[in-house]
Amino acid sequence: MVYFPQKRDEGIRDGTLKQLFREEIKKSYEEYVDQIGREFAESTTHFQEALNDVLAGGKKLF
Repeated sequence: MVYFPQKRDEGIRDGTLKQLFREEIKKSYEEYVDQIGREFAESTTHFQEALNDVLAGGKKLF
């Protein structure tokens, strides 16, 4: 589920997805690191894969 579907669709269409969701992504990543630890977060691609699956609709944008 995406909270801002029109904003997401615009970002995918215009190639500005990262910029449009910059603050949300930053906050989510900080929470992710807090939960699993910086070493694990930086040594895996799980966060980027989740962004691609959920936010980018399966496209490899992150």
